[in-house]
This record gives sequence, structure tokens and C-alpha cells, in this order.
Amino acid sequence: MAVTHTEEFRHEAVRITLSSGLSRSRMAADLGIGKSTLGYWISQYRTAELPVPELQTDLARENERLRLENRVLREEREILKKPRSSSRAKRCEVRIYL
Repeated sequence: MAVTHTEEFRHEAVRITLSSGLSRSRMAADLGIGKSTLGYWISQYRTAELPVPELQTDLARENERLRLENRVLREEREILKKPRSSSRAKRCEVRIYL
């Protein structure tokens, strides 16, 4: 007996599968559908414009923020590596202690 699922069920199944991070096999078993059926639904909905899961957009924003922070810290480190004008290395003075 073939079971027909509503469009809403399919949409939610795809959304949950893509945002949960669980394997397709596990999600298909949890939803009570076949793995190939779930894969087919995902391929259908990927061609349609599904909104990017919020988790991915949050990760992308966090990644961008960390890249910017990393760049700033590298620049600060490079500035601190440069010898200061008051550094003894620039003076031609040699101290000898006896």
C-alpha cells in the first residue's frame, strides 16, 4: 500500500534533515520513510529555493567575524614585532661590565 505524504510533510522532512546534521539514513528511519524517498525529496527541494537554514547563516556570520578579528590581531602582532625607535638595538652603544 503506497502512502502519500503531504507537501508540508515533505518540506519539513527536508528542512529537518538538512539542518539537523544527522545522516539521511537515520532521518529516514526516524520519519518512517525510505532513504531513497528522502533523497528524492531533498533533490526536488534543493532545486527549488529553500531558505538557508538559520544555523548555517549564524555559522557564516561567526566565521566572518572571527576572520576579521584574526586579521586585526595579526596586524597588531606585526606592529609589536617592529623595533621601537627607543630600542637599544638601534644605538651603537656597547656596555661592558667588569
